[in-house]
Amino acid sequence: MITVVKQNPLGEIKIQYKGEVIERLPHGVVLLAYWTLQEKDLGYTRFESGDRFIEYYYTDRWFNIFDIAHANGTRKGWYCNVAEPAVISEEHIKQVDLLLDIWVNPKGEPLILDEDEFASDPTLTPEQRSGAERGLQAILQMLAARRDVFSSLEIEH
Repeated sequence: MITVVKQNPLGEIKIQYKGEVIERLPHGVVLLAYWTLQEKDLGYTRFESGDRFIEYYYTDRWFNIFDIAHANGTRKGWYCNVAEPAVISEEHIKQVDLLLDIWVNPKGEPLILDEDEFASDPTLTPEQRSGAERGLQAILQMLAARRDVFSSLEIEH
């Protein structure tokens, strides 16, 4: 088991939880975790007890991606967090969240979230803002090309 530590742009801890490392990547790690908190209705999806999260963290990319499924295995979608590159050790994955997020539904349709919060946050440094913009564009490019975690999506013609 490894502890995920999500921090705000000032480096303060927002949430911690444990996951199981299921794969080590050249520049990252893949975890398996389950939703154990109270149900959370986000409007575009709902996180429920037993939901399975396969979480992809990278040390060389400005984001992480959660492939989320119902307890029965049916995919809900992908939650993409724009964040500083992860710092990964044997015990922890630490990552600074940069406020921007993208929800991708099972059809591959993206919904960019929290743009107002990102634009108005006074704590983000110029480097964090620049990295966040690069991370956002990289996720959208991966999605459009159906690469990496999005490779299971059918490309519509």
